[in-house]
Amino acid sequence: MEELVHHRQVMKHPSDGDERVNLSDRGNPLTSLLDATVSPKLIPGLACICGSDIQSPGRRCPTKAPTAASPPSEPVTRPVSGTEYSWCRAVPGGTGITVLALLLAKPPDLSLLRNALHGLQKSHPILRSRIRFDPAANAFSFVIPSSPHLEIAPFDLSSTSRILNGEDGGGGEGEGGGAGGEGTPPGSGIEELIPSGKANKPFWARGMDLLGYSLNSFRLAHLDFVDAESPRCSRMMRLKMNREDTQRLIEGCKSREIKLCGALAAAALIAAHTSKQQPTNNQWEKYAVVTLVDCRSYLNPPLSVQHPGFYHSAILNTHDISGSEKLWDLAKRTYTAFANAKNWNKHFTDMGDLNFLMCKAIDNPGLTVSSSLRTAFVSVFEDTVFDESNPLHEEIGVRDYIGCASVHGIGPSIAFFDTIRDGELDCACAYPSPLHSREQMQKLIDDMKRILADAD
Repeated sequence: MEELVHHRQVMKHPSDGDERVNLSDRGNPLTSLLDATVSPKLIPGLACICGSDIQSPGRRCPTKAPTAASPPSEPVTRPVSGTEYSWCRAVPGGTGITVLALLLAKPPDLSLLRNALHGLQKSHPILRSRIRFDPAANAFSFVIPSSPHLEIAPFDLSSTSRILNGEDGGGGEGEGGGAGGEGTPPGSGIEELIPSGKANKPFWARGMDLLGYSLNSFRLAHLDFVDAESPRCSRMMRLKMNREDTQRLIEGCKSREIKLCGALAAAALIAAHTSKQQPTNNQWEKYAVVTLVDCRSYLNPPLSVQHPGFYHSAILNTHDISGSEKLWDLAKRTYTAFANAKNWNKHFTDMGDLNFLMCKAIDNPGLTVSSSLRTAFVSVFEDTVFDESNPLHEEIGVRDYIGCASVHGIGPSIAFFDTIRDGELDCACAYPSPLHSREQMQKLIDDMKRILADAD
């Protein structure tokens, strides 16, 4: 399972309240499990990896033909928003492909799984959507059929590997998972729900910020590239800590009024700088950290944490590292820089700037170091997901599960998808291979774990 390729899959956080997805078929244990625990970050991923006729430009996953059904009513169509457009551009290159892996004790009942996922699609229309590309207009749009169309098909190991690595050719339509759903009209992407005035920025300031982001990118330090020429895929490792070390780490963050994302970013920065074996300390390098913010609660109207769709925005901060930093000092610095930027609404004001630069880099890889498409060293999520064991896991035979997103297109050198599961830290760490080697990344993860565990 550690060789998995490829958006953030999460179970329900204890603080998310009691809202649940309204599904039918209560006798289905899979339905009950999804009804009780699935968050919107998991729902789009399930639709994407299990959907029928999944396609995106340059990529196709073969599936069984859908079963016959009565003629559906006219589907709903809406254009993608600016942020959704950026991700439509990124996915064919290998970034943002969602995979949820489950280690099962027994073969799954595919009919039960299909019925459970159909229940999700009925409850959340956006999960029925397909992404359609119009070559003439060079535009993407969501097409939302009136009824579920998802089918599931098993594949052997070699076929699965080819699918995950994007080796099957593709067409112009794919499964969706963007903004919209119950309570939000199909035309509402994240940009349309930003509160009035929150995204305002003078024209001259936008130009200065674009120039600043562009110039800074040439000054950024990166992990050494092992192979920048060969075709890439995404690989995954796990960073796990026991309950005692995890509790000490969480208490350390609370006492300093920071979130875990600050500590993870700081440990990664220290480990990266150390890995270069600089001859002396105080040799400064500048690294970029991207922090992903779930904007649902900040929108107008505010959205429930259960609302499916892509409502994340990014804040990019740079940090000068000398190698002499202590974990908690650097964690406080990195988190404060992020929090200050968020207080200035940069998750809204800079959204269009970062989307524009992301698409420009996709079109012109030579604008990035060694044409690597690395736009930052590390990405983290602002909020950690908390997950507790569920008796239904044993009932349906789930021994372990993990989810992450691909990063071998445009993106960071390493992306963290952190969860506190039963009181223990469990991070899925995705990285582009062979741009970075497994040995290189394993050392980085081991050093991070040591830095986090030994922090005073």
